[in-house]
Amino acid sequence: MTDVPSRDGFAEEYPFESHFETIGGFRYHYVDEGPRDAPPLLMVHGNPTWSFAFRNVVKAFAESRRCIAIDHVGCGFSEKPTDYPYVLERRIADLVEFVERLDLQGVTLVAHDWGGCIGLGAATRLPERFSRVVLSNTGAFRSSRIPLRIAVCRWPVLGPLGVRGLNLFARAALSMAVQNPSVLTPAVRKGLLAPYDSWANRLAVQRFVEDIPMSPSHPSWATLVGVEDGLAKLADKPVLLVWGERDWCFTPAFREEFERRFPGATSVKLEDAGHYVFEDARDEYLAAIRGFLANSDG
Repeated sequence: MTDVPSRDGFAEEYPFESHFETIGGFRYHYVDEGPRDAPPLLMVHGNPTWSFAFRNVVKAFAESRRCIAIDHVGCGFSEKPTDYPYVLERRIADLVEFVERLDLQGVTLVAHDWGGCIGLGAATRLPERFSRVVLSNTGAFRSSRIPLRIAVCRWPVLGPLGVRGLNLFARAALSMAVQNPSVLTPAVRKGLLAPYDSWANRLAVQRFVEDIPMSPSHPSWATLVGVEDGLAKLADKPVLLVWGERDWCFTPAFREEFERRFPGATSVKLEDAGHYVFEDARDEYLAAIRGFLANSDG
């Protein structure tokens, strides 16, 4: 039996059974709730979150959907190895292997932040397995935009000291990623931070920041270009964009670029929500997904 980290302080927020697969040689944690023969919702998180971010989606839809929320290697309750590449290509390959291992069909991708690029990367490689796409505050194309507060985290010495040593990236998100920090109860704050409680356990948080490709010389640039070019394969699928319009990172300009690439997309603009739109505007976020599923089911 695989040991599961403690849920002390947030067990009621995240009451799900843990499941594990060995993906690419590493232990990959995921939540799998709801009927196994129901249409799957595949939830893919970004940085510095984990499957905990989608807990309310799981609770809202598990009666009628198979709700699967993964933890990337190095994140959440997944293994946190030092000998893993921590690059976009491997993240996408892991998710492709996971989807094929569980033989998921008719998948609705629900993705946020880095999860958008990773999830869309998998969907462009397995378009026959994906039926719909729900994106929030993410990107999957080249951009020259990188906020200074993130760029600083990429600096040698200073970046690792702040991100891994002082946990500044994950802790800052508790205020910077929401417009109304009071929505984050003590249990939610505990849950968001729980997997990233030491220098060793924050390796993936640092590597995600370093893996943002800003020029053709970056190791993940070609992979990002491949994801961007592959988006056309998904153009015939229903797409929902639920956007926290007050996000200083994935600003409305990213939503507008997705609208250009997916002209048939449904956009829900949540004017008073920030990057963690699922926290800032939980009810509106869930309502948008519920309406989208109902309409595209029909």
